[in-house]
Amino acid sequence: MRVCVIGTGYVGLVTGVCLSHIGHNVICIDNNEQKVKLLQSGQSPIYEPGLSELMQSSTESGRLIFTSDLAAGVEHGEILFIAVGTPALPTGESDTRYVEAVARGIGSHLDGPYKVIVNKSTVPIGSGDWVRMIVNEGITQRFKEGLIHEAKKHELSSSFDVVSNPEFLREGSAVYDTFNPDRIVLGGDSDKAISMMQELYLPLVNRDVAEDKSLPPVPVVVTDLSSAEMIKYAANAFLATKISFINEVANICDRVGADVTQVAKGIGLDSRIGNKFLQAGVGWGGSCFPKDVSALIHTAVDYNYETELLNAAVNVNKRQRLILIEKLQQELKILKGKTIGLLGLTFKPNTDDMRDAPSLNLIEQLNRLGAKVKAYDPIVSQTGISHGLSGVIIETNPEMLADGCDTLVLVTDWPEFLKIDYKKAFTVMKNKVIIDGRNFLNRKALEEIGFRYIGIGR
Repeated sequence: MRVCVIGTGYVGLVTGVCLSHIGHNVICIDNNEQKVKLLQSGQSPIYEPGLSELMQSSTESGRLIFTSDLAAGVEHGEILFIAVGTPALPTGESDTRYVEAVARGIGSHLDGPYKVIVNKSTVPIGSGDWVRMIVNEGITQRFKEGLIHEAKKHELSSSFDVVSNPEFLREGSAVYDTFNPDRIVLGGDSDKAISMMQELYLPLVNRDVAEDKSLPPVPVVVTDLSSAEMIKYAANAFLATKISFINEVANICDRVGADVTQVAKGIGLDSRIGNKFLQAGVGWGGSCFPKDVSALIHTAVDYNYETELLNAAVNVNKRQRLILIEKLQQELKILKGKTIGLLGLTFKPNTDDMRDAPSLNLIEQLNRLGAKVKAYDPIVSQTGISHGLSGVIIETNPEMLADGCDTLVLVTDWPEFLKIDYKKAFTVMKNKVIIDGRNFLNRKALEEIGFRYIGIGR
């Protein structure tokens, strides 16, 4: 099928590349000319395992094209994905200006056969009908300007349908998640549009590119527009709440002498609970959980409902961001003049995403308290990302990070941190303390070396 993906951010680029890999002809559109040139040269602007290789093979096959020409993309696509950013505003609601601009642009260029317009961006509940209205406004504007006659206006207004198709991709595993989805959600009121979307995803539903092809077909959940939009918000809000729950339990464990890792194992074996998202640590961050939980809370407020549970999950997470500061103060007392080394900066491993990363709060507080902050991150140290990192010295390897440190603090659970030469690190540190903000490291091995190990809820 012919596909147009508008927006080459995290979701748009992964969607476009993966759809082209399963055989569709894809044009990816972005209004950032520099990014388009980078993509055309075969380079990915984001770090995501496996993405660059797929992008290169699809580009070489001719199934994947990058351009800034929206008109060409709209003309090409039977299915048009809107995949632009919807960042959170200070009020907590989603900023939908980019979605609006794209929808209006689509309306300005529609001129031909039937199209399915897909909201892939995470948008407020009710945005499906809103996007339809904006597209029609773009068509009407052409009529007012004398570019089309009234009959053509009516024809174009009925030549498209809007579908909600939320994404459930985990950064660092997005390619895998695309080819091995738990479910595909399609929201809409047009049988024709839903049928075209089912055809688009048939190779994924049939697990043609899945890691385990023996599994049953991927469930396809067909709903109305609003329910599909709510599914996205509800899923992320539940997962964020689950993390806040285990962090609250961890803080109680710290006070009563229990081990949250054992508690999590014990309750996770209950099939009603499950073991995922029960890893206590420094809280959730990134581009999705904070924004989506905030947007759902804001939507509830718009409809005169107070989300007490979600508000509590957010408050627990804010407090959890400071738990490492509390542990550092308990161990070192005065932090002024101390050197703290951070293992990891990105909000999770296998990504270069620094959006709302717990490390940023930690750096800010350590700077405020007068500590010297150093950090090593496998991606940040390699790429030289500097946004929000003015108060930290970025080291190029773990050994340089440990040199002269009073404490090492694990912030991001990168797998390579299990392989650091901690015996060597022990010899170059001032105080032999490691605070494990993810309960990730081998406690027994570190204590045998001579480190004082401090975990979360342990």
